[in-house]
Amino acid sequence: MVKKNVVGVVVAAVVAFAVAWAASPVLAAQALIRAARAGDADRLEQLVDFPALRQSLKDELTTELAAHLRRNPDMADSRLGGLGMILAPMLLSGAVDATVTPEVVARMVTTAEAPDPTVRDQPEPGDDAGDDDIHQAWGYRDLNAFAVTLTDRDHPDQRLALSLERRGLFAWKLAAVDIQNDAV
Repeated sequence: MVKKNVVGVVVAAVVAFAVAWAASPVLAAQALIRAARAGDADRLEQLVDFPALRQSLKDELTTELAAHLRRNPDMADSRLGGLGMILAPMLLSGAVDATVTPEVVARMVTTAEAPDPTVRDQPEPGDDAGDDDIHQAWGYRDLNAFAVTLTDRDHPDQRLALSLERRGLFAWKLAAVDIQNDAV
């Protein structure tokens, strides 16, 4: 009888651990979205790995710029276009470092749009009443990566995936973005 109770307690503990482990990214993503909607900069500071997010955003924006130049062959073939491709990563790097703040992350989460590092004054997170127009898709990418893909219903060909990475057993932080643009 005692042995059955011990086995039952151990099984219950393992199941509870597994459920908590599997649900932890969902809870972290919900906390991120709530903090973004509330404009809680202090909470966003805790939930975001800003150095990793900035590097991810630099990579994504550089890729988007290169794709834009490939879609516009006249720009890519010109000397000015070539010079732009050489200088763009440096310029983007400085702009992203200067502009990616908790407020910009909040705006990104509530609008499903990547920040524009060329615009200095971003609107406040609470300025848009369109939070209901943002579709959210949630899912694991692997055991240590979880993504919330945001899509504005007005622009279904443009998606922004917020990638959370595991930090320890139960902690997660926003560490990357993935700009998915299906528009030609």
